Amino acid sequence: MGKPTMDGRERMKRMFRRQDQDRVPRHESFWGETITRFQEEGFQGGYEDVLTQLVHTDIHAMGWLWPQCFPGDEKLISEDAETKVIRESNGRIARYWKHKSGTPEHIGFECDGREAWETRFKPALLKNWRQLNPADYVRHLKEGRDKGRWCHLTGVESFEETRQIIGDEVVLIAMAEDPEWVMDISRTFTDIVLRNFDLVMETGIQPDGVFIYGDMAFNHATLCSPAMYKELIWPDHKRMADWAHKHNMKFIYHTDGNINGVMDLYLEAGFDCLQPLEAKAHVDIRKLIPMYGDKLAFFGNCDVMQYATNDRDLIAAEIKAKLDAGKAGKGYVYHSDHSVPPQVSLETYKFIIDCVDKYGQYD
Repeated sequence: MGKPTMDGRERMKRMFRRQDQDRVPRHESFWGETITRFQEEGFQGGYEDVLTQLVHTDIHAMGWLWPQCFPGDEKLISEDAETKVIRESNGRIARYWKHKSGTPEHIGFECDGREAWETRFKPALLKNWRQLNPADYVRHLKEGRDKGRWCHLTGVESFEETRQIIGDEVVLIAMAEDPEWVMDISRTFTDIVLRNFDLVMETGIQPDGVFIYGDMAFNHATLCSPAMYKELIWPDHKRMADWAHKHNMKFIYHTDGNINGVMDLYLEAGFDCLQPLEAKAHVDIRKLIPMYGDKLAFFGNCDVMQYATNDRDLIAAEIKAKLDAGKAGKGYVYHSDHSVPPQVSLETYKFIIDCVDKYGQYD
């Protein structure tokens, strides 16, 4: 990597303003097994070391907030040589792999109806509302500032929480048959997240942004219709974006899947940036940036399916195409379109970053 002329914080701030930058800002996500593979192939260090030494990330997370109804109350129900079944602190019962990452099997949900929510889960969430230590955020902000990074609060949004508490099948039926219940879960959870973030702001620190995670789409469309999203969940997404702007922060929203059908709603909610923009879900910044690039920043979209081939010609072409599109409007951050999988070797990932260096420079 050539000698930078800006630090990560300045680079990101200028990206959001569509001002000149020395290079495209960058960040990355990895599966745990990918980091293990890198270590087996000679890399010395863990996840943060990969971000610092290989990626040269411009971004720093100050903490992770996902409020739980019964924080710390998890129970191992059963296990075998390969898997374990856990009753989690939001009442979900799920089966996990022991030795590899992957989407857990959803076995059941203790919050199986509106009565359970109103009599047990909602009161517990309200009682246990405080779920972070503000002093940790003060310390993490200093760590990020010392590294010259753009520092953000990180949390989960209400649609993801609703799905995790009552399950996909129940929530999608309830959105049609009992929308007031879904809205109540969404409002309550959003209240709790913002109440915790208020505690951070009461310390007097000034983060740069809010980075909110929640998956609301699959590979062909959003999980619910745009109209249903606008009525039931969107008001709380807008509240989170409004809160960020009130506190002089940018708002980044993460969702997997095909979100082409709700782009206008994201703009109306005041989102500043979208991530990770899954190429394999028919999301392409080469189409989106000409339409929305003056209003939205884009963060990601480099196809990990190409990375997993370890074919350098394919990888170079993918990165060049996406970075060229991103640079055209100056509102772009490099990232894969999801998380780098363990099929990618350490040498391939070094080549990926070489390509980001080469094609990510601004003239």
